[in-house]
Amino acid sequence: MSTALVRAGWSSLGSLARGQSVAGAAHGTDYVIVAVRDSDIAAVAAAIEADPTAVLVHLAGSAGTEILGAHERRAAIHPLVSLTQERGADVLLSGVWFGFEADPAATEAAARLVTALGGRSLPVPADRRALYHATATIASNHLVALLGQVDRLASELGLPPDAFIALARGSLENAAALGATGALTGPVSRGDWDTLDRHRRALPADERDLYEALAAAAARLAGRELPPP
Repeated sequence: MSTALVRAGWSSLGSLARGQSVAGAAHGTDYVIVAVRDSDIAAVAAAIEADPTAVLVHLAGSAGTEILGAHERRAAIHPLVSLTQERGADVLLSGVWFGFEADPAATEAAARLVTALGGRSLPVPADRRALYHATATIASNHLVALLGQVDRLASELGLPPDAFIALARGSLENAAALGATGALTGPVSRGDWDTLDRHRRALPADERDLYEALAAAAARLAGRELPPP
């Protein structure tokens, strides 16, 4: 986040590593960004001496501003993007959606931070943050878990997973253009239950539960009743 903001023309007073004192972090700065594990946010915020001129910001998706404690100007800005160790976070943070919540006294300043990154604010009320973050987790992490199943089955077939990744990419583009219901294809969308049964018999036993759960989700999307195995 610091590198991304410096690229956008902001000045950084530096970062504090694990184990360093954060007591004076809010003095002489406009923003303090708490970029730690969700479970550590409250403790870190409590250790920072209050300064009414600074906006205290955390990056977690599942918690609102209340986790920052008694500070006067608080914001929660969650980057809706998949960040990995292998890809530069400073580049990936540019131009993305941010799940946004801020106290009235901090709203304008927090919005400037998002604007500086070329981002878009996605207002999320405090009482909906957990559901918002669950939705984000499904869209990102659960999608990756599903592709992990694709990798395993492609390996068993001796086929390159890239071929199936290309298929997934096309389906994702269709869903973006048509909505999930309009993008659904395949045997469940047609009610082709004989094909579904062949899939069930062909799959390794330890892969069937995930397939069955997703087939049921596809049937729900298609407005059909999935026959039992």
